[in-house]
Amino acid sequence: MATWATLDCSATQLADLLGPNSTGAAHFICDQIAGVSTKLSDTAYAVDTTYLLFSAYLVFSMQLGFAMLCAGSVRAKNTMNIMLTNVLDAAAGGLFYYLFGFAFAFGGPSNGFIGHHFFGLSKVPSATGFDYSHFLYQWAFAIAAAGITSGSIAERTQFVAYLIYSSFLTGFVYPVVSHWFWSVDGWASAGNTANLLFGTGVIDFAGSGMVHMVGGIAGLWGAFIESPRMGRFDHSGRAVALRGHSASLVVLGTFLLWFGWYGFNPGSFTKILSPYGSSGSYYGMWSAVGRTAVTTTLAGCTAAPTTLFGKRILSGHWNVTDVCNGLLGGFAAITAGCSVVEPWAAIVCGFIAAIVLISCNKLAEKLKYDDPLEAAQLHGGCGAWGIIFTALFATEKYVNEVYPGKEGRPYGLFMGGGGKLLGAHLIQIVVIIGWVSATMGPLFFVLHKLKLLRISAEDEMAGMDLTRHGGFAYVYHDDEDSEKPNVIQLRKVVEPNTSSTPPSV
Repeated sequence: MATWATLDCSATQLADLLGPNSTGAAHFICDQIAGVSTKLSDTAYAVDTTYLLFSAYLVFSMQLGFAMLCAGSVRAKNTMNIMLTNVLDAAAGGLFYYLFGFAFAFGGPSNGFIGHHFFGLSKVPSATGFDYSHFLYQWAFAIAAAGITSGSIAERTQFVAYLIYSSFLTGFVYPVVSHWFWSVDGWASAGNTANLLFGTGVIDFAGSGMVHMVGGIAGLWGAFIESPRMGRFDHSGRAVALRGHSASLVVLGTFLLWFGWYGFNPGSFTKILSPYGSSGSYYGMWSAVGRTAVTTTLAGCTAAPTTLFGKRILSGHWNVTDVCNGLLGGFAAITAGCSVVEPWAAIVCGFIAAIVLISCNKLAEKLKYDDPLEAAQLHGGCGAWGIIFTALFATEKYVNEVYPGKEGRPYGLFMGGGGKLLGAHLIQIVVIIGWVSATMGPLFFVLHKLKLLRISAEDEMAGMDLTRHGGFAYVYHDDEDSEKPNVIQLRKVVEPNTSSTPPSV
């Protein structure tokens, strides 16, 4: 927490001003001023903590957005399964992040690789500044990474595999990465001013790398080892669209994620009541919080129409799902540099994020890679672009405000800050890919060999709601069977032949 201005009072000096025989009155006045100063300091801490808790609630609300987005993006026969996995990501992640994850991430003082204090929140609140609100906020980030992975392996994964990977990811894999780049002891952290990587450290403010790349790369390995869903590619290798069953849920989930991102990015300041410069200035951290919300908004708002028109050129359709994924890709990209770039740069970020997403999807199709929610392409690809973008467009002023304590810190290459920040960020991309591949890849491979990863072909064809969860998420009644209320029938909807000549008007 940043310190707020304090009220100092000297009883001796005050007594000289008040005149003879005023020592007692001077002490009384100074005691009252000290009490007011303490109350102001306590109020500042309370305001910052309330801001952090509110941000944590916003980030947690993104779990509902993930759930709706995932549910709408899968076929109806797997709706209950994907909803259940989203609930378990949060629940299992909460337990394992409490027991191990928070300690591995922020348990300092520690070495540069991994933390080793605060297991089970022991010694929290601590003198180092960590309170329970910090745990809650960081837990919401950890389960977001797990939620990203679940989208990549949807519609074909055994339930026990979800529990195992989610616990491992939130309890160990993600916390180690967040320790490297967010803990003051991390070997590449921008907060480790005594030992900065290339004199700058990595500026990944809200986690384009730590959250989005980690979740995306983990999902990439899971989907690759599982192989595509049945019917995703025909016998000649051509891609077959297995469309989700509800565009309405996709849009609802996207808006919920958009809303939660205002806790994800602006909330990563973890406080708000800190002035920049002289006390009483109109310009302070609250201004940076507002600017961060603006850059976040502009990146998503640029990526959405760019994706819409890009896909329209490629496919000939105006697709609402493409717009939603493009919007989220813009958000994932701006997350790293949202606090240190100008609003105009966020537009550049969003525009290129859309191109990255479209390109990654085309590459995935050529490689016969199947990701029902495009999670690896969206979060992994756009997250990596966001890391590079920050190293190019971070401004000197904002870098020094958001990351104080180091004079002459390098900033964006295109803004005149040299290439050291870009070098640090390229290292971040490499080590995240390496670490997640070395941990999650073998985990998914072992689950595959133990036959704990993928469901049977029969279960996949029938749908996991029926075979694994006791029934469908939706009940369908055909009109001709209305006299049989216990009969559930699903009718296949055949799309019209779009290649036929349209009727003349």
